[in-house]
Amino acid sequence: MTIRAALFDFSGTLFRLEHPELESNGALMRALTAPVGIADDMDPELVDAWHRRDLDPDVHRWVHVRVLKDALVADAEAFYDQLLAPESWVPYPDTRATLEHLKDVPVAVVSNIGWDIRSVFELHGLTHLVDEFVLSYEEGVIKPDPKIFTTACERLGVDPREAVMVGDSEEADGGAEAIGCAFRLVNPVPTSDRPNALLDVARTIPV
Repeated sequence: MTIRAALFDFSGTLFRLEHPELESNGALMRALTAPVGIADDMDPELVDAWHRRDLDPDVHRWVHVRVLKDALVADAEAFYDQLLAPESWVPYPDTRATLEHLKDVPVAVVSNIGWDIRSVFELHGLTHLVDEFVLSYEEGVIKPDPKIFTTACERLGVDPREAVMVGDSEEADGGAEAIGCAFRLVNPVPTSDRPNALLDVARTIPV
């Protein structure tokens, strides 16, 4: 079947959070960027907020700062602000080429996120290559709930069976299969270690 729209995850798919302190602390990196689940050994009183972090910006800040403090990160508030700074997010080497390759089909970014990632795309001059941003904190729903994928397809004006979801999490992004979308998985490794996986996927999509 011809694909008439493409949906992309943000973190670990199109961009990656790359910060020296996180690169040296793999457990913290996984905790802060995992789209679902909870951090290892999380304080039980944080669990509920952690599950809701991508639905409310205030909860997102509070629970992330607590996790950073528990990890003994110096000046956790300032560090949290760094994590949301557009400059902290690095596009994969083939992100632009992939979006340009798909310029003839509508594209949506579908993300479990507690802040506005549009500024990241603006910094890198990619906003014009994205037709819709479907963000959990704006929609009140998180992946893998089928509703967020349905919303993306509706806004792009396509049947879900004619769309493909590309992401780094089978659990979260693979939820698109529940409404009939195709799914392609990429590995959320450092940007220097994944030069062309996105473009390889895009070239297999029959648009």
